[in-house]
Amino acid sequence: MQRIYVGLTGLAVVTVLIVLASAVVAWRSNDVAVSAIGGANTSVVANITGVGNTLGEKTKDEPLAELGAAPSTTSTEKVDAAEIARQQQQQAQQRTQ
Repeated sequence: MQRIYVGLTGLAVVTVLIVLASAVVAWRSNDVAVSAIGGANTSVVANITGVGNTLGEKTKDEPLAELGAAPSTTSTEKVDAAEIARQQQQQAQQRTQ
């Protein structure tokens, strides 16, 4: 019975801490941002988009590649599987000689 009491007390303490933390964060986020004279306009800076994308329309289907978080799956160079297989066979033959 004591384990249940301790567990529920701990759960209640964690819940109260989370509620307090979210209240503090919500209270702090009500502040209005102050802009300095000659400083960057936050509404303009927040709306900057990637103009002049070098990959063109290819990255529209790949949002992670567009953000730079993952490599793009589109390749700009052609891959010849037969040529790669020939090179691997030649390398294998050279190793056995």
